[in-house]
Amino acid sequence: MDKKKIVGFDEIRGLADQYRTCHKRIVFTNGCFDILHAGHVSYLSMAAGLGDILVLGLNSDLSVKKIKGDKRPVIGETHRACVVSALESVDHVVLFDDPDPEQLIEAICPDILVKGADWAEEQIVGASFVRENGGKVERIVLEPGISTTKIIERIGRLYFGEA
Repeated sequence: MDKKKIVGFDEIRGLADQYRTCHKRIVFTNGCFDILHAGHVSYLSMAAGLGDILVLGLNSDLSVKKIKGDKRPVIGETHRACVVSALESVDHVVLFDDPDPEQLIEAICPDILVKGADWAEEQIVGASFVRENGGKVERIVLEPGISTTKIIERIGRLYFGEA
């Protein structure tokens, strides 16, 4: 884990300004990354390949509960941040409490906003803001058949006999 990678809202805003001054292309993506799996690693690696700096907006525990319900996250925000910050592809991790990362996207003003191809472009939070500011939106095809939800369901079936 690299604690220098885990930064706050104000810090990432300043870092983004510094990167722009150095003509670095900032890529932003976000998510819960509750149980890190090969699909996540592949997705983040592809996202990082689109620019120079990858900023990962990580939904806080509060945010995850708002969008996925009281049984999530399985892994707490401190541990999730630790794990994703250890990935070579991730330059910075920023926790956020809102259900969506709109304020974070506006603070960073990334050159490239990335989401999975399972999101229609018109549904991607911050897409219009990024395009209006000269950036672009990229959708990455996800690894088929793997997701945190599927992993949780499989564990339930294997260990608890749940359908």
